[in-house]
Amino acid sequence: MSCGPIAIGRRVHSADPADEHRRVVVAPGHVLTPVAMTREGRRSAATEGQLADASSRSRVPSGCRPIHLAELGALIADVGPPCWVDGPTSSGMHELDGYVVKPPFHILVPRTRNIARVGVFVHSSTDIPLLDQETAFGLPVVSPTRTLLSLAAIDPPERVTIALDAALRDGKTTEEFLHRRIAQLRRSGRNGIRPLLRVMEGAEIVRGGHSWLEREFLRLLDDAGLPRPDTQAVLGRRGDTLIRVDARFPGTPVVVELLGYRWHRSKPQLAIDAQRVNRLMLDGFTVLQFTYPMVVDAPVQVVADVTEALRRWRPLAS
Repeated sequence: MSCGPIAIGRRVHSADPADEHRRVVVAPGHVLTPVAMTREGRRSAATEGQLADASSRSRVPSGCRPIHLAELGALIADVGPPCWVDGPTSSGMHELDGYVVKPPFHILVPRTRNIARVGVFVHSSTDIPLLDQETAFGLPVVSPTRTLLSLAAIDPPERVTIALDAALRDGKTTEEFLHRRIAQLRRSGRNGIRPLLRVMEGAEIVRGGHSWLEREFLRLLDDAGLPRPDTQAVLGRRGDTLIRVDARFPGTPVVVELLGYRWHRSKPQLAIDAQRVNRLMLDGFTVLQFTYPMVVDAPVQVVADVTEALRRWRPLAS
């Protein structure tokens, strides 16, 4: 979680390395208005009359004051394309629970643009594909899925969890699409991916049942015609703690551990995992471990490994 911006003169610099490309200019007592937000005091090309006409043709996002939507429209017009509403501001545009459209606004621009505005958080990115672009209330915004990634990079997990639940509830995104998009963006090391995965994992634990990763693993097995394993099977103890595995194939010693979203585990966690695997192997089990990236990015290899392990213990039906 960001520790917030530190004021140095009129420019704000963040103490959080993850905010390397986030900039905001502040002026004590400054009031955001369509005129004041324009560069060098010039009036925006989007005049107040044009903004009023646009507002009359479209409802205002829930909880948003019309003047704030007008100010946001003036800001977008002044910055010019390409530019999108982002972060907490796009959350308000998408009407995600816990967010409203109000200053300070967050916008996203390509990293090649050098943009700074008074009282505005300007985020930049090298990759803003059409898949992540939408229009809401007549303004260019990033999609709900991209919005959740932006939120996870800057907001507390509790707020992001509420926004995530709202997006899923209202059909603005799906778990399947979120995970596919995360897998695509993960290669670029984008901020927000790991925090969002932790939020999603926490939400799954609260809801109970299979995680998305477990469901995806079972789907891969089904598509490949492999037998369905027992899930969350208890196989023994490690001291006073039960050893529970994600999947066990009945009639064989083959078990599968799905490492989930735990990209960086502490030394104590790594030690516990090693003890679990050692205990299972000493008890005669064949242990396969698959990480989140393996299931998402290399499903063919996952299926091949499971197939080979099963064939060593019993012939598979042709």
